[in-house]
Amino acid sequence: MYLEHKAQTSPPSLTLPPRGGGVGGGAGFTLLELIIVLFLIMLILSISTVFFANTMPSNRLNATVREMSAAIKHARSLAQIDGEKQTITIDLDSKNYGIEGRMSKNIPPDITVKVIDPFSGEKLNGKYLIVFHTTGNVEGGDIVLSNNKRAVSIQMDPVVGSVIIR
Repeated sequence: MYLEHKAQTSPPSLTLPPRGGGVGGGAGFTLLELIIVLFLIMLILSISTVFFANTMPSNRLNATVREMSAAIKHARSLAQIDGEKQTITIDLDSKNYGIEGRMSKNIPPDITVKVIDPFSGEKLNGKYLIVFHTTGNVEGGDIVLSNNKRAVSIQMDPVVGSVIIR
């Protein structure tokens, strides 16, 4: 009798009953799971927003340096192609620059500009002229653009007229 009784009982099952399928089944997510996922999404978005906001001033400085160096290279090319000297005017007071008679661009307000002239020293205000001759020579100093985190210098070789960004 003892053997018969033991054969009739089955060991306890370790598997969970299937979810869903029936009326009132547990298919879907619980409210706690949804809240946790939403919290994680908000956390990731807030971290990426802070990171993006910190890189914006640096990107604006880099873009301004690229635009200004492109204008300088363009003026040098125009001087050599057209056979007449070209002048870039940098207005340090109103924060704009451009090739005389062609274009004018503004410098963002959070970027400071100064020019280091080899003869007169550092200039922080007024107008500064950079002159490109037909031979490729340039008369002008180094332009320093900076924000509250870093500074970038645009240097021109006076003999060859090439532009170097440091």
